[in-house]
Amino acid sequence: MKAKDLILAADVGGTKTLMCLFNMIDGNPHTIKTNRYVSCDFDSLETIVKDFLGDFESVPKAAAFGIPGPVEDGMVKSTNLPWVIQKKNLSVKTGIEHIRLANDLAATAYSIPNLNPDEIINIKEGKLVNSPERYVVLAPGTGLGQSFLVCSEGRKTVIPSEGGHADFAPTSKMESELFGFLLQKFGHVSYERVISGIGLPNIFDFLVSIKKETPEKMTLERMKNEKRAVVITKMALEKKDMVCEKALDIFVSILGTHAGNLALAFLPDGGIYLAGGIPFKILSKIQGKGFMDSFLRKGRMREVVEHTPINLVTNNQAAMKGAALMAYELSQQ
Repeated sequence: MKAKDLILAADVGGTKTLMCLFNMIDGNPHTIKTNRYVSCDFDSLETIVKDFLGDFESVPKAAAFGIPGPVEDGMVKSTNLPWVIQKKNLSVKTGIEHIRLANDLAATAYSIPNLNPDEIINIKEGKLVNSPERYVVLAPGTGLGQSFLVCSEGRKTVIPSEGGHADFAPTSKMESELFGFLLQKFGHVSYERVISGIGLPNIFDFLVSIKKETPEKMTLERMKNEKRAVVITKMALEKKDMVCEKALDIFVSILGTHAGNLALAFLPDGGIYLAGGIPFKILSKIQGKGFMDSFLRKGRMREVVEHTPINLVTNNQAAMKGAALMAYELSQQ
């Protein structure tokens, strides 16, 4: 097997790193080997790459890595890991000629036009556009990620973003009270403080502390041993705790508002794609009235967001798919 036919793609996370080696046959990737690593068990990304490629005589010609964290000048400090990854060093130590480091949300965005119909769920139809150019990815998970993709003249350009840390703008009296509660607690209130895995418990705490809501004893007991966001979500969806239901309704409403803001800011004729760990788990809520009402509530600009499609990404390896596409393009150089 020749090196020019091999590409390496990876989805690097704070908890786990997924590696995949592909053999390119007539321009199509065929999986040769995959492996999942516990990221914190290794002192660097190159150590994982070397372990993964240890059984192969040929080194891939190209590799792309989706990594949480901003990439600047071929370097990224991985979020939640003590790794500083430099493209040049990684190339020298692994022997891989062409390497691309990309933010994990950028890698996800890269995959969007190549997702199959069974890898997405349509939430809202929009205006049909031939050869759409602009896409938005909004990914509430542990944090709140977002990125943008521009497709023009057969080329893809990913625009990374730290917009999840932009200031949260309340749109109702309830949300204004929530903002005040979080401002006093954190000093700065971003959208990530509200619509993410760390945000949902903040909404719950607001309802308990400020609105004097009383959660079920079962909820509080489960929170002693389980992640609070998971407990709130499950108790809400199972309709076992009214406080959890209210918290999730507020969460979904603000998510819809922020998605609408991005639709106005970027005019994504290709649509908004919801990714990350949370949306699929609360699909029934996202398909409900609360999300859509907030998305469309844009006053004179309502018609703009009405034309914007919304899809939910069901493939939890979209970042890997995007990285593979990046690596393939590098291999053609």
